[in-house]
Amino acid sequence: MIPISKEAGLGWTTLSVDNSAGSANDIKNDITNLQFATPRAVQDVTGIDKSAMERLLLLADFSITLNGVFDDGSNLAHATFKTVPSTSVNRTVSISVSGNTLANECLFTDYQLNRAADGSFTWTAPGVLADGAIPTWS
Repeated sequence: MIPISKEAGLGWTTLSVDNSAGSANDIKNDITNLQFATPRAVQDVTGIDKSAMERLLLLADFSITLNGVFDDGSNLAHATFKTVPSTSVNRTVSISVSGNTLANECLFTDYQLNRAADGSFTWTAPGVLADGAIPTWS
């Protein structure tokens, strides 16, 4: 019998983002959902002699979008992202789940706040790879 090693996305160990001073803030409690991707670019090199696509793998990339609930406590989400519009700094994003860690230097491009009609106050912060290092799980 093959053991099942599938897991749910519950109980994340680490999700921290550096503030503009370079200090890691653990903000996983403020995040309600996220998405991240580690895509590779491809170049089409198909010659006219081919009947199917031929491609080369190119540069690796990383992007992340964090979504959460407004929290202006010390070293939490708002303290981490409020300087996005006024600073141009790389921020380390560290993700750990089930003993696997992915850490990347990112530039956050926006800090969007939304007060909905029902009174909820949420935020979104999109980030992209900053330093050319290949995203690698460890």
